Amino acid sequence: MTVSFHLSPEQEQLKLGARQFAAEHLRPLAAEVRKEPDPLRRALLARPTFEKAVAAGFLKGLIPAPFGGAAAGGVEACILIEEWACHSPDFVISLAGPLIALAPVYEVGTPEQIQRFVAPFLADHGAPVAAMAFSEPEGTANFAAPPPAEGVRTTAVPDGDSWVVNGRKAWASHLAGWDGNGPEVMTIVCRTPGGVSLIVAEREHLAGHIEVEEHYDLVGLRGCMTSRIRLHDVRVPRSNILGAEGHGVQLTYNAFWASGASIGIFAVAAMRQAFDVAYHYALTEKRGGAVPIIEHQSVADALADAKSRIEAVRLLAWRALDAVIAQDAAGPELALHAKIFGSEMGVEVISRLMNVVGVQAYDNNFPLMAYLSEALAYPIIEGSNIGIRRRQLQDLFRTPGYNPLSASGMA
Repeated sequence: MTVSFHLSPEQEQLKLGARQFAAEHLRPLAAEVRKEPDPLRRALLARPTFEKAVAAGFLKGLIPAPFGGAAAGGVEACILIEEWACHSPDFVISLAGPLIALAPVYEVGTPEQIQRFVAPFLADHGAPVAAMAFSEPEGTANFAAPPPAEGVRTTAVPDGDSWVVNGRKAWASHLAGWDGNGPEVMTIVCRTPGGVSLIVAEREHLAGHIEVEEHYDLVGLRGCMTSRIRLHDVRVPRSNILGAEGHGVQLTYNAFWASGASIGIFAVAAMRQAFDVAYHYALTEKRGGAVPIIEHQSVADALADAKSRIEAVRLLAWRALDAVIAQDAAGPELALHAKIFGSEMGVEVISRLMNVVGVQAYDNNFPLMAYLSEALAYPIIEGSNIGIRRRQLQDLFRTPGYNPLSASGMA
């Protein structure tokens, strides 16, 4: 079998459809978001566009086919993410909540759990959201640490046929839902008597039991509804635990492989937009000289270096997300490389492109600062590179029998 890097006719159609939706809906939404100072009102601006995306089938396209959705492969996901994240990465993050929150449901859910928890996201109307309630305000990198360390602080205590959940969660998009009463599905990482576990709370369990402590006013990704919440006596059926008690650590790690790989594509989108700005600036601006600044070797070299890095990160992320979704054994390692290398390269490339433009790039009214603000988030979201992702690579390298050639397929 040959390896082809050409897009199929179906992938080309997806690219054009995603680009058209982004131009018609996400670009205007991003302009509205930039003008709104209040973080909650900013986030609520996305709801009408969210409903359009659901009606167009894009949310169903995030659900794997075996579970009733229309998701294709990793490359298709990368194409969609890049086209949308070029204009509104915050919207993509909001829509893609089910990718993480439902991942453990697909992995270990019972048929009844799968049917019930996935059903809201197969709709062709409304604005259903999901949240993976993992991060906590006091820090989460050591959530699996055994006593005497705190580890995860959110608890679920058995009470008859129910779990009673209490704790604080932060950073995941739509923890509070659109109205403060929670998303359709919240997958909660918590500590039960048997250890770290995953319990799914549905909206009917969450309503009236969520206190929104703060809606974060973020530097970038400003349209995301990103909140810090407190869960008060959330009563959930005992049957809503995923897998067995104490199995939550590996399920949590597994849930974030796809999102980690996708961060490489978010970085590509930010770099792609920044390159477009800097490239056209270099083609047209003389800055008082005799020729456009692209005629200067240092400027051309900076652009060349940026372009090669964009292409490298894109191909790595395509390979990584494709491997994760196909459940290839190489997926976890490739996802880690895409997350770490892609996110850090995004910051580096956009910073260099700002040097091509010069001090004007530091003006908030010039677009490069917005792209840098987005890129700065990528090394620290979906598992921070230092706190979590590099530690995962370290663990992988220490695994007996690890072969450095395996991930590439060259072993």
